[in-house]
Formats: sequence, C-alpha cells, structure tokens
Amino acid sequence: MKNRYFAFLLFSLLFIGCKTTTTVIKDDGVIQFKIIQLNDVYEIAPLSGGLYGGMARVAHVADSVRAINKNMMMVMAGDFLNPSLLGALRHNGERIAGKQMVEVMNAMNFDLVTFGNHEFDLKEPDLQKRLNESDFAWLSSNVFHQKGDTYFPFEKQQNNQNQPVHTTFQKQFTDEDGTTITLGFFGVTIDSNPQPYVYYTDYLEATKNATSSLKNTSDVLIGLTHLALEQDKIIAEQLPEVSFIMGGHEHTNMLVETKNAKIAKADANAISIYIHTFTYYKNQNKLVIDSHLFPIDATTASKKEVETIVDKWNLILDTQIKTVVKDPYEVIYLANTPLDGTDSASRSIQTNLGSAIAEAMAASFGYKVDGALVNGGSIRVDDMLSGPITPIDIFRVLPFGGGVLKVDMTGNLLTEVLDYGETKRGKGAYLQRYNFSQSEKGEWLISHQPIEPSKTYTIAFSDYLLKGFDIPFLTPENKGVLHIFTPEPDSLAGDIRNAIIAFLKGKE
Repeated sequence: MKNRYFAFLLFSLLFIGCKTTTTVIKDDGVIQFKIIQLNDVYEIAPLSGGLYGGMARVAHVADSVRAINKNMMMVMAGDFLNPSLLGALRHNGERIAGKQMVEVMNAMNFDLVTFGNHEFDLKEPDLQKRLNESDFAWLSSNVFHQKGDTYFPFEKQQNNQNQPVHTTFQKQFTDEDGTTITLGFFGVTIDSNPQPYVYYTDYLEATKNATSSLKNTSDVLIGLTHLALEQDKIIAEQLPEVSFIMGGHEHTNMLVETKNAKIAKADANAISIYIHTFTYYKNQNKLVIDSHLFPIDATTASKKEVETIVDKWNLILDTQIKTVVKDPYEVIYLANTPLDGTDSASRSIQTNLGSAIAEAMAASFGYKVDGALVNGGSIRVDDMLSGPITPIDIFRVLPFGGGVLKVDMTGNLLTEVLDYGETKRGKGAYLQRYNFSQSEKGEWLISHQPIEPSKTYTIAFSDYLLKGFDIPFLTPENKGVLHIFTPEPDSLAGDIRNAIIAFLKGKE
C-alpha cells in the first residue's frame, strides 16, 4: 500500500502544471522546468535504521523527474562536505573530508552547488581536492580564495586547466515547441566560519552586483543561498527582481512568503527535498512556481548505481572506525526512551540527549564543576537514538569531537551567555545545559540558586564555544573569563565523545 501511495504521489508531482503535447510545433511562449533542491546534507545513507533520507533514494526521484521533463536541474544549497563521522575518518592515508559526498553527487548528476559555512571546516588542500573531483558546477558571488593580501574565485583544477568558481551562473532551457528561457543564478554564503584561506564580501552587496550583471541577459533571477533566514528575507525585500530563493542553513523545511519572492529550505539530510515546478509565460513575463516538499523515506525506491557507492563507503566506515574506537559496536547503553538528537529539538529545547551530553562533560571532571554548557548545533546526528547505543552512535552525534574545557568565570558573564543562548532558540547557538534552571520569573539558577553576578563559577564548556563563533563575546579575552583549564588529549575530558561513552556506560 505504501509503495502504491508513493508511486501515485510522485506521479502527481511530476505532472503538476505540465503542458499537453500537441503535434503542432509552434512556439507558444510558455515553458516549464523543474528544480530539485537539497540543502544541509551530511549523511549519504538513510537515517533511523533506514526510515528517512538516503541519497540513493533521492537519485531515484531525480531520475523519475528527468524522465518526464528533461528541463530539470538538481541543486545543493550548501553544507554537504562536512561534518560527518565518515568524513572525519582516514582512508588510503588521508582524511576522507567529504570525498564520499562528491562521489555520490557526481553519480546523481547534480548540476549546481553553492558553499555552506561548513565547507570551510575542511583544510585548504582538502577543499581543493573536492573541488577538483566534482563534476558539477560551483557558484559563489561572495566567497573567495584568499592568499596573502589578495583574493580571487576558488578554482576547479581539472585536465590541466583551472576553471574559476562561477560568481554568477546561467542555465538555458528549451522545450519541444522552441520556447526558451534563461535562468540567472547568484549564490551567497553566511560568513560564520572565518578561515585564513577564505575571504567573504558582504552578502547583500554581492547579490546586488550579481543580479545587476545578470538581469539584462536572464529571464528569471534565482538565488542559491546558505544564509540565515533573516538575511534571505533582506535580499527578497531589497531586490524585487529576484523571483525565488533556494536556501539552506536552518535544517528545517520552510516555504516563506515575502513581498517579492518566496524562500524555500528543505529538511537537512535529505529527510525531505523540494521539487519546484516553474511555469514561465514569456510574452507576459509571468512566472508561476509550485513548490512541493517531497519526503524521502522507506517507501522511496533507490537508484542501484548510487546505492552501490553508498554501500562501498559504509564498508569503509565500518573498517576505519575501528582505528578510532576499539570496539565501535559495543552496547554501552540501552535507550528504552529514545534520545532526541534531531536538529529541530537540539536547537530549540532542552533534550534528554543534550542533558546527557552536558552531564557527561561535568562527569569528565568528576563533577567538580558548577554546571556544563554545549551548543545544540554541535549535535549533528539529526536522529532519534533508541534501543542499544554504541560508541559509533556517539561519534555520529558529535563528529566534530573536541575537548571539554573547565572555565572559571564571573556570574555576570555566565548569565550573559545563558541569555544569549536563549535568544538563539532555533539556531545552533542554543545551549544544552547541565545543572541550570530558570525560576518562574525567568531568572537563571544554578543548583537551584540564583546566579550571583560577582561570584566565580566553574563551568564545563565544549571547546568550540570558547572560540567565539556561536557566542561572539565568549572568548578567552573576555574579562569575565578568569581561568581556562585545558585537559590532556588522552584524558576523559580530552574528547567529548569519550566522556559521553564513559558516562553512558556508567548508567548501565
């Protein structure tokens, strides 16, 4: 029954708005094309034991769309090379660092991608390798390769030629009766991941420059972005010539109306994809867009060729994880109540998994801290963990790893940090906590007592938080940071994942 429902749903989506083919070959001034949109995909295999996602399934859907309408393209709105557990491992003497994703996307015939902020987690040589290996086009209007005091577009190096990453991109479609359309794309990325080899220009100015150069030779202007929703809205409001924005970064599906354009974002990890159907009436300069959020789940068939590649990389994962964890499939905990690692929850509410991670951080110091804080965005598994939990599950939860720091800080700064985390509800800077609560009046409590501004508190932090990326003022230079203790790499607190594994084992 489910398979029949899936077939009917896909059939319906493919034919939405399709024109009836006639034997008269005459340019009627109407053309239809489709764009399949993905964003924030970190896993090539399905999640939740095969229930959701999976790039081989997406490939099947894409092939089905292409079979009906050859005027189709598939795009990725950033964040796909990192992070993942597989990408953090080594194979053939080097870090995998997104190689698995490029191989899968090449086999899927992706057309166009833009950078996400996590592409720049990769070291410069690794990113260059991924660019060189990719068969699809890259687009960025505001991100450039910095060397010394100069910057220029990143380059794809293939066949002894250097091909600059596009600052703008155009795609032309022609239908059976000869109607043509030229699409103009710009691509911009949030500047939340500064790296010495990356130069960001202002996203809005870059968009204005790109659309200015495209508008005279394009029928329709489309954004492929990896920005915060608020930034996408600013583009839509200030640039009425932009018809549509396909974005990423938030991890949760949305279709947001603005005065001038819609903004679409799919769920992370291909739990859903968007199938956008565009019908353009050339003589009236009118564009109609039907956007359908399409679920990718166990009822979706897989493309065999892509599934074979995924299986190959899963075998590599099973082999290489043993070089990092002695017994990756040892059952360390039985989650009779599922541990919630979904993105939407981790970034918005206090979850049982977030609480366990934070308490494990405190336990790694023998509970000789007043509390513990970790950013929800560091939880990357986007899944519910139930039943037997193994070390490999924990490494999937926190592929970034990193140490746990013990920080002495003033109560005033601690309150400021907690308040800031609350303002970022729905984003990666939202804080998962241990030993913190709030009074009915919203006052922050630690061990059920009000935080005193002038008192010194000792807090366990994930080391990422002290870098100032998620909380700009939380850096070692802040006057409220009095002392930082950095553990030895081989200690329990030296890797947050080992701290969690030990903590969960102790609860059995």
